[in-house]
Amino acid sequence: MSFCGYKSEIREGDTVILYLTINQYYSIEAKNTTLSKKGLPIQNVVQTPYGSLACGDLIGKKFGTKIQLKKGWAYILQPTPEFWTEILPHRTQIIYTPDVSMILLFLELKPSSIVIESGTGSGSLSHAIIRKIKPSGHLYTFDFHETRVEIVRKEFADHGLSDFVTVQTRDVCTTGFGEELHGKVDAIFLDLPQPWSAANFTREMFKSRGGRLCSFSPCIEQVQKMCGVLSNLGYQEIQTMEILQSNFAVQKRKMNVLNLNMLKTPNPNEKENDKTEKEFSNFVTSVPPNSLPGHTGYLTFATFPPTHSIYCNNLNKNV
Repeated sequence: MSFCGYKSEIREGDTVILYLTINQYYSIEAKNTTLSKKGLPIQNVVQTPYGSLACGDLIGKKFGTKIQLKKGWAYILQPTPEFWTEILPHRTQIIYTPDVSMILLFLELKPSSIVIESGTGSGSLSHAIIRKIKPSGHLYTFDFHETRVEIVRKEFADHGLSDFVTVQTRDVCTTGFGEELHGKVDAIFLDLPQPWSAANFTREMFKSRGGRLCSFSPCIEQVQKMCGVLSNLGYQEIQTMEILQSNFAVQKRKMNVLNLNMLKTPNPNEKENDKTEKEFSNFVTSVPPNSLPGHTGYLTFATFPPTHSIYCNNLNKNV
């Protein structure tokens, strides 16, 4: 339940990140027992490359503690949406942190925001949205796949986030988002094969002051059709971006330094061995990557204007 907020001490049932190396970390539950494949209670033990760990021993320890394993050591850390994105069970293709950070920024989310998300998928983006909008905001997330909805609903409950999210099974492309959300939403996120089908139901969802919409699509043809539909629906400030993360390596390099003594007029009496040897200077530089990262998807953002602005525009057109 430690996703709900930061705390110093691990309690029974908390989700904990067991950090071994920069590329090796696991999500575990601080419980003494767990259920076997046959449904029988057994001791909750996690096997790692550095040895086994009894998860019940973590109860009462402080987050950030360094613990000894048989062949090394590990750190027990507070779970975050960034960690969860890397280790969650993939039920669908997920959205990773570079795209997630841009979505949160351009949707202009804040602690009181009411947000619609469709589809839920594996819940990667959902955890980041909840952290951004709690304690007074709420996330309404929809997915047409009933099994995925049940799994992600249980994960939200295990992480202590059920008070900030409502998960429903719904095909928003045909039935919309529900009349109970009309005029209550600040932002909408769509991760659908045909987002333009759901876009027709979005305008009624926003509050009178308008709101922001984001659509994630892997193909440029989807983006082109979505932008056309958004424009016809009265959306403004439509823009599409692609987030590509490049990691530059910081290294020390040697560079030849010009020896001014070599530029002097040669002295016929000077022996060849008396000339100054080449000089080098060490400096720190950044080395670009050998290859660019692969394509993930396109983010299309748009603004739905306040309703009074639409009313005034209609009046001007009639005049």
